[in-house]
Amino acid sequence: HSSGGLYPFAIIYGILPLLFTVNKHKPWIEASYHGVITENMDTVLLDPPLVALDKDAPVPYAGEICAFKINGDDAPFEAVVLNRTSGEGVLRASSPVDCENQKEYTFIIQAYDCGAGPSGANWKKSHKAVVHIQVDDVNEFSPIFRESLYKASITEGKIYDSILQVEAWDQDCSPQYSQICNYEIVTAGTPFAIDRNGNIRNTERLSYDKQQSYKIMVTAFDCGQKRAKEDVVVHIEVKPVCKPGWQGWNKRVDYEPGTGSKQLFPKMHLETCGGPLSGVKAMVELQTNHIGKGCDRETYSEKSLQKLCGAASGSTDLLPAPSPSTNWTAALLTDSGRDSDLIYRFDGRQAANVPDHVVPQNLTDQFTIATWMKHGPSPGLRAEKETLLCSSDKTEMNRHHYSLYVHNCRLVFLLRRDFTQLDTFRPAEFHWKLEQICDKEWHYYVINVEFPAVTLFVDGVTYEPYLVTDDWPIHASKIDTQLTVGACWQGQSTPRFTQYFRGSLSGLTIRPGRIETQKVISCLQACKEGLDINSLESLAKDIKFHFNPAQSVLVVEGEDVDSINTAMTKVSYINSRQFPTPGLRRLHITTTVQCFGEDTCLSIPDIKAVVMVLPPSEPRITIAGSNRLVRPASDLRGPLGVAPFKELHITSTVFYIRPYMCWIFDILSFQTLSLMEVMHNLDYCDVLVIGEELNPDRESLEIHHSALLGKHLDATNSTSGISIYGVDSMAHYEQALRQVRYRNWRPANLSERRFRLTCSELNGRYTSNEFNLEVSVLHHSAPVEHANHMAVQSQYMRPIHHPLMMHSLNSHMSGSAPPAATVVIVVCIAALVVIVVIGVYRIHATHQEGSREDEDEVKDAEEEWDNSALTITVNPMEVTLKDALGDEVRQEEHEEEEEEEEEELVGGVTSAESENTDEEEDDDEGREAAKERKQKGKLGWDSSSITY
Repeated sequence: HSSGGLYPFAIIYGILPLLFTVNKHKPWIEASYHGVITENMDTVLLDPPLVALDKDAPVPYAGEICAFKINGDDAPFEAVVLNRTSGEGVLRASSPVDCENQKEYTFIIQAYDCGAGPSGANWKKSHKAVVHIQVDDVNEFSPIFRESLYKASITEGKIYDSILQVEAWDQDCSPQYSQICNYEIVTAGTPFAIDRNGNIRNTERLSYDKQQSYKIMVTAFDCGQKRAKEDVVVHIEVKPVCKPGWQGWNKRVDYEPGTGSKQLFPKMHLETCGGPLSGVKAMVELQTNHIGKGCDRETYSEKSLQKLCGAASGSTDLLPAPSPSTNWTAALLTDSGRDSDLIYRFDGRQAANVPDHVVPQNLTDQFTIATWMKHGPSPGLRAEKETLLCSSDKTEMNRHHYSLYVHNCRLVFLLRRDFTQLDTFRPAEFHWKLEQICDKEWHYYVINVEFPAVTLFVDGVTYEPYLVTDDWPIHASKIDTQLTVGACWQGQSTPRFTQYFRGSLSGLTIRPGRIETQKVISCLQACKEGLDINSLESLAKDIKFHFNPAQSVLVVEGEDVDSINTAMTKVSYINSRQFPTPGLRRLHITTTVQCFGEDTCLSIPDIKAVVMVLPPSEPRITIAGSNRLVRPASDLRGPLGVAPFKELHITSTVFYIRPYMCWIFDILSFQTLSLMEVMHNLDYCDVLVIGEELNPDRESLEIHHSALLGKHLDATNSTSGISIYGVDSMAHYEQALRQVRYRNWRPANLSERRFRLTCSELNGRYTSNEFNLEVSVLHHSAPVEHANHMAVQSQYMRPIHHPLMMHSLNSHMSGSAPPAATVVIVVCIAALVVIVVIGVYRIHATHQEGSREDEDEVKDAEEEWDNSALTITVNPMEVTLKDALGDEVRQEEHEEEEEEEEEELVGGVTSAESENTDEEEDDDEGREAAKERKQKGKLGWDSSSITY
C-alpha cells in the first residue's frame, strides 16, 4: 500500500465517530432557586442565576441548552434561554403578579439540551429544581377605617387612659405597607390625644357645663407613610356627674298678655342621684317688687280703687299729687315713671305739714289709717324713731296726740286720748314686730282702730299687737295740733321737724268714723299677677302646698320625688291685667331634701329664672259720632238745652293676626292683620270748650247727677268745660257723655259753639282721638235738625258694643298666595264689592226716613235727656242675603259695609272698635292734675278734687 492510498481511509476513520456520537449526558442545574419579583413587574431576580451545564459540550446540540421548562400550569412565570452554548437563562412573569393575590410562588424547573442532532431528537432533561419566588409589595393602597363613625361618652371631671380605640387597615400585602404605624387627630385645639394604636384619651378634665359634646376628625398612616384617603369622625359626649338638682327647666319663660295661666316648668324634674329620701320641700318665689308697688296690681289711684272695691267714703288722702290746692306735697321727692299713684321717697330730710282744713277733725273711737310702705333697716347702731304720720302740738308743747312710726323694725301706733276721756290709764302704744317692716319691699298696711282695740293688716293678713302700753290721757288744752307726714312737728322753743322717716310711702289715707272690712282690705292690696297651680285634683294626696297672701310665694312639700316633680310641672304664672306692665319678673326656687334619720342629706342648688311679660297689644280708643249739630235757638234756651253728644260712640280696638278665610267657598287661604274690638275701662273723659270760655251769665255745660248714679263716675265742670272721671267701662262713659247738656239762655248773638272731647285709659297711657263737635244755632227758622247723612248712625251699622267683633284690614300679608287661593280671594273680593254697592244704595234710600226720626227726637227734649241707653238695630241686609249666603258671608259683608260708612263718618277715623268691659281690669291710674292737661289745651279748672 502506498501512503496516498491510506489517506482517505484515515479521514473517514476520524470523522465517523463524530458523525455518529450519541447524547450521553443530561444537562445540570442547581437543586433550588430563590427569586424575588416586584408586583406589577415581569423580571425575577434569581439566586443563584439560572444557568444550565451539559458535559456533552462542546459537542453541538448535545452540549447545548435549548429550553427551560416549568412544571405547573398555575405559575405565572416563564423561563427563557439567553445563550444556548453557555446555558444562561432568565425567569420572568408571563402575566402581572399581584402581591395582594399571592405573595409567594413555588414550582419545578428543568433544563433541556438540544438533543443528538439538529432535529432535537434524543434531547435530555435535567433533574427537577425547586424555584421559590417571593413577590415584593408596592404601597399602592391607603389606610381605611373599619367604622365610618365612632362614638363614645365620658363623665365630666375624669381623666381617661383610653376613651375609645379607632382602627384602620390597609389592603397592601406586606407588613411594611399593610400595617398602620401612626394615627393623628386632625381637628385642632381639642382636649384629646391619640396613640400609635388608635387609643383616644382626654388631656384635661372636661366640664359638661362648658361643652356637652365634641366632634373630632382622626386620620391614619401606614408604615410607608401613606395617609388615609378619608378621615373618620369621632363623637365624644360629655355626661355630667350626677349632681342633685332640678333639671329640664328654662331660664326664661315668655308670657303673652291675655293668655291666662302658663306653666313655668312643664318638663322639670328633680335629680337625686338615686339616694333614698324621706321628704322634699320646694319654695317658688316670684319677685315683683321692682314693678311700682310690686305685684302688678291695679294701677288706678287709691281713690278709684276704693270705689271699685266698695270702700266706705270719707277718706282723706294725705299724700295727694301736687296741685295748686294740694301744694303741701310739692316739695317732697317723688318716684316718677310708675303706672300707679305717686310714690314719695323720704330720705330723712323731707316732711310735709298737712293743712288744717284737710286734717280730719272728728276722729272717734273708730277710724282707719292705711298706707303703702317700703322700708329697710334703719342706719346706725342706735336706730331712731322714723315717723310716717304724726299729730302733735303746733306751738308751745311737744305732745304727740297720735302717730305712726317705725322703730327698730317695729311698727308702733301711738294714740293719746284727751278732751272728754276719764282720768284713768288708757291704752296708748301698740307694737308690732314684723319682718316685712325692714325687708325693703312694698307692703300694704291698714290699722283699724276700735278703741281700745287696734288691729294691723299687712297685705291682708291680721296681726294683733304684742305690746300695749297704757298711759294717762292728755290734759285738755287750747293748743292747736299739727298733722305731719314724714316726720313729727316739734312746736316747743324752736319749731322744727324731728324723727324723720327713711323709706317710701304711697296712698297714705285716714278715714274717721269707720273701720275698713277685711274684704275691702284684701281687694285694695290684691295682686293681678302671681303664682298658681293647675289641675289641683291631679296632685298626689301626700302633696302639701300653700301660698302667701300675695300669691308671690308658693311652698310645695311631699314625701315622694315623683309627686314633687308632678306638682312642680303644674306651677304656673298668671296675670289677669288686660294691659300688664311689660318686663321681666324674677323667679327663685329653693329646695331642701331630707333623708331618713338625717336633717338634710342633699344640697340642691337654687334656681334663678325670669318670666318675661311681653308688651300687650296697645288699644286704639276711638270716639265717633255726629261732628256737627244744628239746633234752633229755642232748643238752647230750653230748661234742658241740647245734648251735643247724643250720637256718641266710644270703641277700642287692638291689632292681631288671624287666618283669613273666604267664607263663600269655606277655603282657608292665609293670614291677615286684623282688628279685634276689646272692652276695657276708661279713667276720664274731658269736654273742652274751643274758643272763648263759657260765660256763666248766659250759658252752661253740665251733666245731671242722675246720669252718674250706679256708676263709678264723678264729674266736675268749669268755664273751660266738663270732666267726667273715675274707673269705669266705656259703655258707662258713653252713656254719661250722651247726657251732657249745653244750654244758652241768651243765644241771640251766638252762631256756633265748638267742643273737643278726649278720653283716657290708664292715666293717659292710652288716649283717644280728639273728637271735635260744632253746635250751630239756627235763628228765625223752623226747628229742623241738620241731616248729616254721613254722620248719622245707619240702621245697617252693627251694635257698637258687640264683643269681639273682627274686621279684616288686609286681604293678605306680604308675599304671594298660591294660584288656587288667589282665584278664591279674587272671587271673594268681587262678591264683597257687589254686596257693598247694594248696601250703600240701600243706606242712601233710607236716609230720609232716618232724618225724620231724628227730627222727632229733637222735638221732645225730655225724652232725649232720659234716653241714654244704646239702641241696637238689626241689619235688614241679613234678611235679604239669608237665603243666598251663609251666616259667615253676611258677617263679612256687614263689616265691610260698616267700615266704609264709619271711615266717612269721622273723616277717616274708624269707629268700628268696641270694648271688652272688665270691672276688675287694671291699668295706669291716678290722673295727672289738670294743670298738666291744661298746658296741652285741655281743661283749666282747679283739679285738686279730681283723683283717680
